[in-house]
Amino acid sequence: MKKGTLKQILLITDGCSNKGEDPAATASLANQQGITVNVIGILEDDQSEQPEGLKEVEDIALSGGGVSQLVYKQALSQTVQTVTKQAMTQTLQGFVNKELQQILGQDQSLEDLEPEKRGEVMEVVEDMGETCDLEVLVLVDTSASMHDKLPTVKEALIDLSISLNSRIGRNRFCIFNFPGKRKDIQKVLDWSPALDSISSIFPKLTSGGITPTGPAIREAMYQFGKKTLLRSLRDEDESGMEEV
Repeated sequence: MKKGTLKQILLITDGCSNKGEDPAATASLANQQGITVNVIGILEDDQSEQPEGLKEVEDIALSGGGVSQLVYKQALSQTVQTVTKQAMTQTLQGFVNKELQQILGQDQSLEDLEPEKRGEVMEVVEDMGETCDLEVLVLVDTSASMHDKLPTVKEALIDLSISLNSRIGRNRFCIFNFPGKRKDIQKVLDWSPALDSISSIFPKLTSGGITPTGPAIREAMYQFGKKTLLRSLRDEDESGMEEV
């Protein structure tokens, strides 16, 4: 199997979208484009019951082929790392299952293999998880109710970047927040191999306004295509210059 690039949107929110299209439907669209949508729903530390809006967290991840997790603010950092890695494994297992079906027939999947063979395949999955390239677009809800959670989000993202730096494959991250000042989403940090530069950016994030989660996922999905297009244009320019 060739080592490709895993593409993830990591949505960090405390629930209830209240403007625009259904976010679960938009997540499904992203998944069809090969982008996994993972969602972390943040609960208040003193919140004993889950608000209705956080059911949306599960629906978005289910439609987006990703992983969802509800978490108290204090445990956010560890959860961000866990969800990102779980989603990588889940996506790779999906690739492996497709390959197995081509080799063994439509009815076969990883679970159908005898334990020893399954163990060998999982070793391949783990190896791919270490060596494939990873692109994560972090989409942060900055609506009014997220105000006191943003410092914790910042720390969690820096920890994520550090924890993934030991991988052999390349990591690329970017961060967008929603709602933006004039658009549904706003760029916080352009594609970069590390997230340590966010310390200077996060204090400038202001929270407030509505929660257009569906439109935000749609716009986030387009950012992967733009990056690929810009890179191919740059490569063409460079090859053109070499010919001159």
